[in-house]
Amino acid sequence: MKHFVLSLIAFFIVCFNSYSQDLSPYIKVGESTLSMQELTDKVIQTLKDDSFTVLGSYNPSNKSTLKVIAFTKNDLKNTVIKVADRGALSATMKVGLVKKNDKIIISYTNPDYILRAYLPNDYNRFQSTFVNFSNDLRKTMSALGNEFIPFGGTVEADKLGKYHYKIMMPYFSDPVELREFSSFKEGLKVITNNLNINKNNTKEVFKLVYNNEEVAVFGVALQSKENGEAYFLPKIGEDHVAALPYEIILQGNKATMLHGKYRLALHWPELTMGTFMKIMSTPGDIEDTLESLCE
Repeated sequence: MKHFVLSLIAFFIVCFNSYSQDLSPYIKVGESTLSMQELTDKVIQTLKDDSFTVLGSYNPSNKSTLKVIAFTKNDLKNTVIKVADRGALSATMKVGLVKKNDKIIISYTNPDYILRAYLPNDYNRFQSTFVNFSNDLRKTMSALGNEFIPFGGTVEADKLGKYHYKIMMPYFSDPVELREFSSFKEGLKVITNNLNINKNNTKEVFKLVYNNEEVAVFGVALQSKENGEAYFLPKIGEDHVAALPYEIILQGNKATMLHGKYRLALHWPELTMGTFMKIMSTPGDIEDTLESLCE
């Protein structure tokens, strides 16, 4: 009986700790003295060798000291599409590379953090798949470093599904509607064509298309020096570069984006209100830019 009681207590302690665990948006893998190009090539090859699919890469803010590599894996990609409410946004994870002095810091988006936030009602349903993906990714990234230090602020795990920055601020469930097209095919064509001509100082970083489900996610580089990444990223923190690029999601005939006051806050959860005010125009600027890609 004594052993049963002790086991029961241990069980509840584990459950409580798991439930109230603080999570960070990024994991630092380690540092490298390779050149940016050499390290980029190494990261891409390492991901490919372990059956991850690299979707694209680019230099945020057009800075040679910053690099993002977007990737996915079939088990993750094929699972999140089952979630009708913009689940495909969570199919893509990113590696961030930031050069400081003679070293490059390697990090990646924490799958547990992103998946809990973007799949607020479905994370538990597919948790075993997500845990396996996270473990596989950590194992793969261990070829590049061994630190695995969470950073970038924290949010309680059980609060990520209903995350918002402050009272009256938007949630994941408050997306911005960019345009309603006549069909999925038209939306895909319009957005693709606009990105191909780099409309409004944009660039396509990646495109993930689910033809059968009529869903597409576009990763969009915001290259305007006046109001794009070069404007807001230095103000809120380049260490979080794996937050980029920003996305448009096309579901059926409707294109939407996550509200800037939600998405930026989620990826920079430690931002003070004073710092947030310095980029007060950014959510609207991003909306205007992405909306123009749908016209």
